[in-house]
Amino acid sequence: MKWMNDSRVSVLLTFDFDAETLWIARDAANWERPGTLSQGTYGAKVGVPKILELLKEEQLPATFFVPGWTAEFHRAQTEAIAEAGHEIGHHGYLHEWVDPSRPELELEALEKGIDALQRIVGKRPLGYRSPAGETSHNVFRLLKEKGFLYDSSMLDDYTPYRSTLLDGAPGVVELPWHWSLDDAIYCLFHIKSPRAVFTNEHILQIWKDEFDAIRTWGGVFNLVMHPQVIGRPSRLTLLREFIAYTRSFGDVSYGTCADVARWFSEHEPPFNPARHAVQAKPA
Repeated sequence: MKWMNDSRVSVLLTFDFDAETLWIARDAANWERPGTLSQGTYGAKVGVPKILELLKEEQLPATFFVPGWTAEFHRAQTEAIAEAGHEIGHHGYLHEWVDPSRPELELEALEKGIDALQRIVGKRPLGYRSPAGETSHNVFRLLKEKGFLYDSSMLDDYTPYRSTLLDGAPGVVELPWHWSLDDAIYCLFHIKSPRAVFTNEHILQIWKDEFDAIRTWGGVFNLVMHPQVIGRPSRLTLLREFIAYTRSFGDVSYGTCADVARWFSEHEPPFNPARHAVQAKPA
C-alpha cells in the first residue's frame, strides 16, 4: 500500500513531553521528591531544546503530545516547539490515567488540556494521545464531540483507520502505536520500579527490524519518544542513527500525525465498523 508522497512507509516522530507529570500522575507524593521529579525536569530543561536542534538539522517535522500542566509550567519550551513549526497534540492535563468509572474526570482533563494548549499555542489541538497507553469508550466519544481529527492511543494495527464508537458510528482517525516503539520501556528507570536499561545497539536493532517489516507491508511507523528519555546525550545519537537508516531508502515519507491523519481522511476506504469492531463488555 502506498502512503503520503507515494511512499511505502510514513515515519512519525512523536514525543510525549510529559516532564514532571509522568512522575506525579500515579504518585502525588512525588511532588515532595525533587530527585524523582528531576528526571522530568531534564526533559524540559535539556531534552526539548536538544531535540529541536536535531529536528532543525535534519529538517524533519514532529508531533509533541503535551499535557496541559506541562504547557503551562514549561511555557517557553512549549512555545519553542510551536514556533519551530511542529505539531502539538493533547496528552491530558496532568498526565492523568484514564478512569472509565469517572467519566466526569475524563471530560475535565480533556477540557483543561484543550484550554491550556489553546492559550499558550494559540490554537486547538487536532490530535490526542492518552497518557500511559490507556483510554476509554467515553474518551473516544468526547474526541469526536470536541472536533479532534485523530487519536493515537490504540495498539491494534500498523496502519491508520477510522475508529468505531460504541454505538457503531464512525469516530476519529486512529494512528496506532506499539510498546516496542516506545523509548521508555528500554531506558526509563526508577528506584521503586527498577528495570534493565538497554544499549543503543539493542534498541536500534528492534526499531530497524520493525521499520523494515512495516516498509515491506506498507504502513505507518509511529515512534513514541519522551524528551526525558531520548533527550539524554547517547540516546540522541540513537535517534540520529535511526533517522539516517530510514533515509537510506527512497520510498519513505515523514510528517506530523496531523499530516498523516489528513492524508488518510482524503484517501480512506468506505467506513467498515466490522474492520475495527469495538470490544464491548459482555452483558
